[in-house]
Amino acid sequence: MQLKIKDVMELLGVPEQAVLKYIREKGLPARKISHQYNFNKEEIKEWVLKNGIAVSEKFLDLNLVKTPVSIHSLVKKGGIFTGIDGTTPGEILAHAVGKMKVPDGLKKDEILISLIEREELMPTAVGRGIAIPHPRNPIISDIENESVTVCTLKNPADYGAVDGKKVHTLFIVMSANSRRHLEILSKLLFLCQQEPLVWMLETGKGPEEILSYIGEQEQKLKENGR
Repeated sequence: MQLKIKDVMELLGVPEQAVLKYIREKGLPARKISHQYNFNKEEIKEWVLKNGIAVSEKFLDLNLVKTPVSIHSLVKKGGIFTGIDGTTPGEILAHAVGKMKVPDGLKKDEILISLIEREELMPTAVGRGIAIPHPRNPIISDIENESVTVCTLKNPADYGAVDGKKVHTLFIVMSANSRRHLEILSKLLFLCQQEPLVWMLETGKGPEEILSYIGEQEQKLKENGR
C-alpha cells in the first residue's frame, strides 16, 4: 500500500512542512514520482519506531498482520516485574532476563545476547523514561510464544534517550516475525505516550493496575476500529 504526503501528515499528526523536514533531515523513506512523494506503509512504521517519533492514533491503522496484536495478552504472558537491579543496560537486561518466562527450547543466555547486541547497535529508549529492548532479529517463530515483559527499575538508568531522561521501565519484546514485531512496537509506542501509564510505571503502581490500564486503552482502540 502506497501512501501520499497527506496520509503521512495525518498518521504523524504534523503539517506538510514537518514531513518534508523529516525527509530532508531524518531520512524519512520517500520516493518522488511525477513531482509527488510516495511512501510505503511498512517503511513508515519502521522509520517511526526506529526514531521514536510521537504518532497520532491513526498510526495504528497501518496494520500489517492478519492475527491481531494484543499488548494486554502479551504483557499478561510475559509478566510485570518490579525493582530490577543494575546500573548499565547490560546489567539491567541480565537481571530482567533472569525474571522472564521463556519458551521451551530457548535459553535465557540466547535472549540476553540478542538484546545486548540490539542495544549496542542503537539504544532502544523511546523517551519519557521508557525503553523497548528487543532482539535485532526475531528468535522465536511461533506467535503463541510471543510476549512483552515489563520491568520497572530499582534505580533509573541512562539509556541514551533522545529526551535525556533516564529510563525507569523496560518493555522487553519477543516477537515471531518482522511484521508482527512492527505491530507490537507501534502499539507499545502509542501506549507509552499516554501520561497516566507513564505515571503508573514511574511511581511504582502494582502489576494489576498497570495491566488493567493497558487493557482499558486497547479496548477503547478496538471500539474505535483500531
